[in-house]
Amino acid sequence: MPCPTITGVILAGGRASRLGGVDKGLIELAGKPLVEHVLARLAPQVKNLVISANRNIERYAALGYAVLRDDAPDYAGPLAGMLRALSVTDAEYILTVPCDCPCAPLNLAERMMSCRARAKTQLCVAYDGVKIQPVFALISRTLQDDMRAYLDSGQRKVEDWLMRHTPALADFSDQSLAFVNINTLQEHSLLEKQLNASGTC
Repeated sequence: MPCPTITGVILAGGRASRLGGVDKGLIELAGKPLVEHVLARLAPQVKNLVISANRNIERYAALGYAVLRDDAPDYAGPLAGMLRALSVTDAEYILTVPCDCPCAPLNLAERMMSCRARAKTQLCVAYDGVKIQPVFALISRTLQDDMRAYLDSGQRKVEDWLMRHTPALADFSDQSLAFVNINTLQEHSLLEKQLNASGTC
């Protein structure tokens, strides 16, 4: 059941330098672009959904969702996409997911919101059992001004900003494929073989 207090945000605004600068969200995996895999998993969980992108705007818009460009120039990183979404949403929270994780959890919103509520914090970050996954983040709209000040100061690292606010950590160690992402051609090939073999994450 969709959570009425969350806007989902797919982060597709990066340079993908390790993949030769291609637009990662549009790389095909098992017959469809990566972004479509993520959309199918995230959209049912949230009130509405937007795509953060700085290239190929028309192709992303053709998927039927609003596309937001960063306000910050020169690819300022995921925080710039997060801030842009916070500035336009009317929901209490945004829930961010990168465009290159096609097996994102189907219960991401529910588990993140429950974890945040128990901890009584303004944000929550996914934990895979070994480390945190900073771009899988549930962020309160009340943190918008703080995030803007951080970016305006020239800082860019998502994890550093998150840790300033002592986020709750939602444990997803039971979902081994949830945070597998694609940064190299080898990673793409391995995941495609797995998806083609099993038909699902």
